[in-house]
Amino acid sequence: MTTDYDKLIEQEKAEAKQICSINGDGSPQCAAAWDAVEEVQAAASHVQSKEKKPNSLQSYCADNPDAIECRIYED
Repeated sequence: MTTDYDKLIEQEKAEAKQICSINGDGSPQCAAAWDAVEEVQAAASHVQSKEKKPNSLQSYCADNPDAIECRIYED
């Protein structure tokens, strides 16, 4: 399954490779292009981590909010 982020990452990688082949691997333009790839990858990872399903305790507490295991104590 390919997401929009996967497509964007592939596009950024292709662009970074092209920029580096034109300007050289040690050029500031090349470094900036790869930084852009890393930023898109980080954004994709952040979105993916927010989409994770709740763990078993969270699911249990959603169904049983009055259970002893689900009590939340405030200071």
